[in-house]
This record gives sequence, structure tokens and C-alpha cells, in this order.
Amino acid sequence: MTTPPLARPLRPRAASWRRVSPIRLIAWIEAAKGLVVLLTATGLVSLLHQDLYAVASALLEHAHLDPAARYPQIFLDAASRLQDSHLVLLAVGAFAYSAVRFVEAYGLYFERAWAEVLAAASGLVYVPFELFALVRKATWHGALFLLINLAVVAIMVRALLARRRAHANAHSDAVAGTDANAG
Repeated sequence: MTTPPLARPLRPRAASWRRVSPIRLIAWIEAAKGLVVLLTATGLVSLLHQDLYAVASALLEHAHLDPAARYPQIFLDAASRLQDSHLVLLAVGAFAYSAVRFVEAYGLYFERAWAEVLAAASGLVYVPFELFALVRKATWHGALFLLINLAVVAIMVRALLARRRAHANAHSDAVAGTDANAG
């Protein structure tokens, strides 16, 4: 006999937040990264066929930066050399990156093995660059990014190993069951 639905104790909503899996949390972070890059790509597309030098000058003026100073001048020079074809390539690359992040987030949210492999691989890709940057100039945020990436990789490898163990146990149980039925 089962307990009627209204007689069951309700779980507090806060308890469910404490049990959010690290993989789902990473899925939300990947989705957020995808959204930021998608918005950036949309902004790049909106700059097509515009005078980028004028846009860059307006940004510098809005930020109260002196256009004659060294770094603002570098920014203005880059804006004057940027062509529409390069802007299109940047936007296409950003859209592709965003799509990969969204696909990865979907797979991680639904705990798919391929997404865990993708997340581990994409986290590992950044590690050598982050190490190089730390060796060149050690900063707290560089160390933090490295630690976060290593944590993501560790979480994904742990999930993949647990999945492999569960699969091996299920396979050995199935083989043992087949042997018991045959004898």
C-alpha cells in the first residue's frame, strides 16, 4: 500500500540546491559562456558595414579615454584596419564556439558520456596556455582560472571513470547471470 500523495512530506526547495550535481553546475556555466559569446557575435554582426573607426572613437570618448594615449591609439589603429570580411570571420567563429558550448551544456545537463569527454578535453586545451601565462607573470586570477579548469577536468574524469566502473559491473553481472542460467 502506498502513501497518498498529500500525506508524503514535502522536501524543502533549499535541499534540492544542496544536491545539485557538479556536472549540472558545469553545464549551466557552459551555457552561460555560450550565451555571452553568442551576444558578442551578434554585436559583431551589428558592426558590419559601419565605420569601425568612428565606433571605436565613440567608445573611447564614452570611456573618457584620451585617443592620443598609447593603448587607445592601438585600439583605434586595429579598428581602422579591421575589414568586413575579418568581422564576418570573427562572428562565424564566435557563433561556432557558442554552438559548441550550448551542445556541451545540453550533454552535461543530461549527463551524456560524450559531453563529459568534450568538457574534459576542452578544459585540458586551456591548461598549457594558463601554465605558460602563470610562468610568464603569476597573477591570482590566472591561478584561479587554472584551478577551475583543473577542477572541471577532474570532475569529468571522475564521472567517466564511475561510468566505466558501472558499465563493467553491469556487464560482469550480466555474464554471471548468463553463466548461472547455462549451468
